[in-house]
Amino acid sequence: MIVYPDYYCDKVTDVTLDLLEKNQIKGILLDVDNTLIDFDRNLLDGAKKWVDKMKENGIQCMILSNSNQVDKVTQVAEQLALPYIYFATKPLKRGFKKAREKLGLKSENIAVIGDQIFTDVIGANRNKMFSILVNPIAKKDIWITKLKRPMEEWIVKSYVKKQKKKEE
Repeated sequence: MIVYPDYYCDKVTDVTLDLLEKNQIKGILLDVDNTLIDFDRNLLDGAKKWVDKMKENGIQCMILSNSNQVDKVTQVAEQLALPYIYFATKPLKRGFKKAREKLGLKSENIAVIGDQIFTDVIGANRNKMFSILVNPIAKKDIWITKLKRPMEEWIVKSYVKKQKKKEE
């Protein structure tokens, strides 16, 4: 189902090299808002160390954000020493395509990590990329995201229930 992620975990730093290797992932597209930073622009604890570990192990990382606030995206990109694309218009394909071309990888070798189903997960799935959904790092959101959260929570519950049935 297009709204279900390929993998679901609490936060970016829970994504392991083992998971990436098992799924032949060589590149990661990272969302910014409520994935790497909270509403007040505080970077997720351990994010820099995690990104550095990924890069040291040959995993290319790039920021793919829907934010049109270039200063915010640039600030996060500089903190993590990553290239970036802002105003990516996720889940539309153009931002994902541009990122894939910059990474020089095939879609099936790219993971997309983000906190929203209707932008990150659907966009990744539409582009045949490995979708990883994380929980938002803070409750505070912009108004448009707040509107979507109840539906996303319902989808996550349905996904988790389905995963548990698979494991039984």
